[in-house]
Amino acid sequence: MRLLRRIPAWVVLIALFAREFMFSVRDVLVAVMHPQRIERSGIVAVPLDLRTDAGIALLANMITLTPGTTSLHVSDDRSRLYVHVMNLSEDAVDQIKSGFERRVREALE
Repeated sequence: MRLLRRIPAWVVLIALFAREFMFSVRDVLVAVMHPQRIERSGIVAVPLDLRTDAGIALLANMITLTPGTTSLHVSDDRSRLYVHVMNLSEDAVDQIKSGFERRVREALE
């Protein structure tokens, strides 16, 4: 019964990933064609609410599979995920937390 309750959360997570993947592919193509459009890239520390190995691994892999971002490292205390972002913006951490992390948490809990 619990599995059936999580199916909608998994559908939303997959749809979110597909949407983010398509937007990221477009952004990377534009960056390849016009490299001067990349304003700045950088590494951000994303505070983690996820605590399970499965949740952290799923989040890190979704980030890495999205063009333009790469998961680099999980802190030893598993409280932060370090991510390289090709087009760094002020809300990069908030986008990860309110997007992928929130949806991963909903799908796994």
